[in-house]
Amino acid sequence: MDDQRSLVSKASQSTLVSLLEIDPAPMDSPNANKDDPLLEENTDGSLADSSPSLHSASTSTSLGLSGSGHGAIYYLTRIQRYSSYAFSVFGALHLATTSLIPLAARSVAASESYLLLAREIYQTPLSEPLLVALPALAHVGSGLALRLIRRSHNLHRYYGGEQSSAALSAAAAKTGSSSRQPPKSYLRRGWPLFSYISASGYVFAGVLAAHAFLNRGLPLLVEGDSANVGLAFVAHGFARHGAVSWLAYAVMLGAGCGHMVWGWAKWIGLAQGAGWVVERHTGNAVVDRASRKARRRRWLVINAVAVAATGLWAAGGLGVVARGGETIGWVGQLYDGLYEKVPLLGSL
Repeated sequence: MDDQRSLVSKASQSTLVSLLEIDPAPMDSPNANKDDPLLEENTDGSLADSSPSLHSASTSTSLGLSGSGHGAIYYLTRIQRYSSYAFSVFGALHLATTSLIPLAARSVAASESYLLLAREIYQTPLSEPLLVALPALAHVGSGLALRLIRRSHNLHRYYGGEQSSAALSAAAAKTGSSSRQPPKSYLRRGWPLFSYISASGYVFAGVLAAHAFLNRGLPLLVEGDSANVGLAFVAHGFARHGAVSWLAYAVMLGAGCGHMVWGWAKWIGLAQGAGWVVERHTGNAVVDRASRKARRRRWLVINAVAVAATGLWAAGGLGVVARGGETIGWVGQLYDGLYEKVPLLGSL
């Protein structure tokens, strides 16, 4: 018995010493945190590229992409990225002709010829779809598809898939709501975090669509041509419908410049980790302080560039074009007829 007790005592003591000597360390798994859908909303897709999860594989198989080894997120992220490159070419030309040149010329009439010249570049039957329409639709469409796919990943990973109708009915019965309308917690469940880039992008997409319809689509539908619509048409709208025009263009410039600057910062890797962070007690105050300063510095720099871009575009667009005054004569009557076709402006 003594020998057995000694053996047991030695074994117990050995186990205690081993626990004290070995430091805890995270598991070194090759697939750990590489396809976390909760993180993909704020990344450029690199985390999702090398993560062949089961759900990602099934998604890619359904899309006919199983042989490539990449999931749908990989391709949608790249569509979103490269479409922004093409649209940036049009954005640079539009910035020059609607803001920089009017700011330098200090006249709407003197700037019209440059706008007409730029239209020969981005309003041809070939360049307009490639530089404007298709990139815009691909960018917005891929963003919406990414949110839906990431929500599906979150539901399968954290909630075991979509809730069945029986489970929703039971939950609704507990909360006293209708069985056909599940609680809001179930409807919100699984959606990825809504970042500033995403929020500003959806706002910008809405006002940009209205701007494109008013300046390009409506003249084509009514007159069959948009050759007479230029900077003077915009100035005429500000003169006749000032409140709506100022509000619409302020939202478009603020959301658009903010989205494009933060989007480019994301593509080149500056937006990752940029922002005001909550202090974490990691035991190393020096590292935490340096990390917080670096993130805040990035946040300030990116926002400063966004504000500068907005101010630059507004200086020529709102400071010169918006103050150009209304157009008289038959061209002014043509402009009034176009604005009257817009339900909101026609009733004012």
